[in-house]
Amino acid sequence: MIAVESLRIAVQGILANRLRSLLTMLGIMIGVAAVIILVAVGKGSSTAVQQQLTSLGTNMLTVQRSGGGPGGFGGGGGFGGGRGGRSQNGTQSRQAQLTLADIAALRKPENVPDAKSINPVVQAQSVTATYGTATYSPSQVLGSSSTYFDAANWKILTGRAFTAEDATFRSRVVVLGTTAVTNLFGEGADPVGQTIQLSGHSFQVIGVLKSKGSNGFLDSDDIAIAPLEAVQDALTGGVASLSSIVVEAKSAGVTSAVEQEITATLLSTHKVTTTTQDFRVLNQASFLQASNASNHTFTVLLGAVAAISLLVGGIGVMNIMLVTVTERTREIGIRKAIGARRVHIVSQFMVEAVLLSMLGGIIGVGAGLIGSRFKIVGVQPVVQSYSVILAFCVAAAVGLVFGIYPAARAAALRPIEALRYE
Repeated sequence: MIAVESLRIAVQGILANRLRSLLTMLGIMIGVAAVIILVAVGKGSSTAVQQQLTSLGTNMLTVQRSGGGPGGFGGGGGFGGGRGGRSQNGTQSRQAQLTLADIAALRKPENVPDAKSINPVVQAQSVTATYGTATYSPSQVLGSSSTYFDAANWKILTGRAFTAEDATFRSRVVVLGTTAVTNLFGEGADPVGQTIQLSGHSFQVIGVLKSKGSNGFLDSDDIAIAPLEAVQDALTGGVASLSSIVVEAKSAGVTSAVEQEITATLLSTHKVTTTTQDFRVLNQASFLQASNASNHTFTVLLGAVAAISLLVGGIGVMNIMLVTVTERTREIGIRKAIGARRVHIVSQFMVEAVLLSMLGGIIGVGAGLIGSRFKIVGVQPVVQSYSVILAFCVAAAVGLVFGIYPAARAAALRPIEALRYE
């Protein structure tokens, strides 16, 4: 009966001051909505980064050239590229290079037993692509082996990938990304079977890659991939050095083992030590783990910042309840004079404070779920159920905690003093 009566009085008190109650709930609503939306933005950002890294291949490792020297690397360059540096070993100095001899060493089963494929990669620089009157320069023009597509997680949209036979016969065939297709042939065109010019050399388009989207500032789809031998013959002047080596591990669980095997093999073939090594191995799985850890921290920080809004809303609830106690001092005195006990007065104001917070929390949950349906700073939020439940529970707890003092203050009033209050 006490609870029912307290709820009835609390509802009457809220309805009697609709605008003030609405403004009080607004603080809680903003806090709850902020927690839900910001946690969703953090998760959405994390999901987007994971998808981008996964699209590159979670089993993939990339070996790049780099300048040697104690404890550091020289100019490594990005994926598929990199400029050679010089490694120092006593008084000896040589240009850091990756060559087909490294490929031969890595392909020996006893050297890298956990690798599924070893793929040499050559990146041609400043290549101009032409078809009819359309001319432009792709961001990446790569030459590699037929197993490169699986290693780098490239899927074929139309046509086919080139084969080992294409490489053997040095066929000038090419597979294009969707951006390259759009720039050369137009939106929605089917380029398979057409012949394009790459820096004046004819290449037949045999396939189109499925889109991977943008990866930071790099458009992953602005790419052309051809057999290694054809690129070396036509576009790099027969240069024997490689831009990078892409290794596909047999599974994501053995990428660390593959990294160690690659390092040991190349240290031996390059005749360098760990302090003078002229290469570096980039492990995609390690990037993914590091990204997950940093994004988790980012999401927690966003949620903590949003929780401050709930704290501010709670202070607003306490402030309004103190005003309510002051306004209803005579009512409290009358209730005490006719027999209301301390528990009745405390429950009356506690229920009102919690009710305000819960109503604000319910509205905040709705606002948060609606707000999470829209992209925010380019990120599609991903709502986490735990954030909805947690935000609502915290909102109710805020009302409970910040309602204690006003309720206790009301219950502590002496009936005679309350009746005298003007």
